[in-house]
Amino acid sequence: MNLYTNKKRWKWILAIVALLIVGASLWYTNYLVKSIAIQETNQVKMWAAAMEQHAGMMKTTEEFFGKVSEQEQLRVDLLAQAYREVLDFSSDANTGIYLEIIKNNISIPLVITDDKGRILFSNNLPENQKDKTEFDTEMKQAYSKFKPIKIDPGYGQVQWLYYNESMIYTELKAVLEDMINHFLEEITLNSVGAPVIITDEAEKHILSYGNLDSLLMQDTSYVRRQLEVMRSENDPLEIDFMNTGKAKIFYRTSDLIEQIKYFPILQFVVIALYLLIAYLLFSWARRSEQNQVWAGMAKETAHQLGTPISSLMGWVELLKMQEEPFAGTEEMEKDIDRLQVVTDRFSKIGSVPVLEPTDIIPVINDTMDYLQHRFSKKFEFDIQLPKESLVLPLVPSLFRWVLENLTKNAVDAMGDHGKITLELTENSDEVFIDLSDTGKGISKSQIKQVFKPGYTSKKRGWGLGLSLAKRIIEEYHKGKIFVKSSVVGQGTTFRIVLGKVKS
Repeated sequence: MNLYTNKKRWKWILAIVALLIVGASLWYTNYLVKSIAIQETNQVKMWAAAMEQHAGMMKTTEEFFGKVSEQEQLRVDLLAQAYREVLDFSSDANTGIYLEIIKNNISIPLVITDDKGRILFSNNLPENQKDKTEFDTEMKQAYSKFKPIKIDPGYGQVQWLYYNESMIYTELKAVLEDMINHFLEEITLNSVGAPVIITDEAEKHILSYGNLDSLLMQDTSYVRRQLEVMRSENDPLEIDFMNTGKAKIFYRTSDLIEQIKYFPILQFVVIALYLLIAYLLFSWARRSEQNQVWAGMAKETAHQLGTPISSLMGWVELLKMQEEPFAGTEEMEKDIDRLQVVTDRFSKIGSVPVLEPTDIIPVINDTMDYLQHRFSKKFEFDIQLPKESLVLPLVPSLFRWVLENLTKNAVDAMGDHGKITLELTENSDEVFIDLSDTGKGISKSQIKQVFKPGYTSKKRGWGLGLSLAKRIIEEYHKGKIFVKSSVVGQGTTFRIVLGKVKS
């Protein structure tokens, strides 16, 4: 079991634990939200039931007021009839009983004027009319409900008797109107915060509303939408007012419940955002730490290699000085040069790269030629490069390292024989280098993981080769490296994309 597999397993375990914690938190929050919603819905229903009961009491009060109104109207009609009989000088009726009715009038306002509108007599007038001497337009309007009685004593001086509803009736009417207004205010300013709209029976006119935005209520389409929403939630309450006719009370649950419904989603988004930020910060810190460790190890390796390489160079020089030089001296020099290149590569890890305009064709040719002579003859190399030079911004020693890592991985994937193909193509802006093998291939589930530190399909190895190759191409050369294609049992193609020098 390699390091990457173990790390991946722990990531999954931690992810599952985190999901369980988030899921439990969301479930409990959703449970609380539903409990609050149910409680408020019950409060709204209780409020609606109370309003319905209150409306019933209002209806009873109105019915009682209607009966009182009828009795008061009869009293007014009776008083008017009494005055007619008393003032009818041609009548032979017994006026005693009518005089008694007039005498006992203590609540019905009346005014007697001459034909010029001067007040001759008044009784039971309200305070704002008691001191008036002229029957003006305002008083005529106030006493317009009943037709005045003409008084003609017979000597040419016509008089008029005006009368109105009784003061008791007027006071009761004012009390009832105040009760209705108070009832409407109690509905619209309900304590449970439920949005309410009161309309007439035809639902064309808004009588009152509460817990809704006054500016939005100016929009007819908004009002209609609210009425439809309220109707879908609850049947409207119907109330019968004596003076204003029937009214309908529409209501729904408060906006707080609507907002609470989205709270679990908001909580999930916040938690997800927090975890994402935490993960990104952790990954950034981990990568920074890994980069520092790798840079330190690379520099230390370069330093440690320096001494034995210098010693080997000395021994090679001694072999050259012998009378019969050692036959392998030339190859030993090549290997020592190779070790110096490796040392140079390690020393550059962690440093700011210096890209130099370099012809990439000889760099690739030299690298692949060196590697071809170091592998078995059973591995075939097919290098397809253009003949003309191609200058790119490169760090040659690091780019050779990438080619070596890809080639060695290809050889390992093919086993004891196979074919490696390297092809270079280009367009106006970029250069494409495809390195293919005929090895065992990579499964689709593993393609995205091959560049992760610690990933390896071999029993031995640290899984750092492709990770370093990715860093060299993408961070140092600002290019791209990825698996272009791979078929299990047939082989894999890696692609390197590098930008050209801008002219």
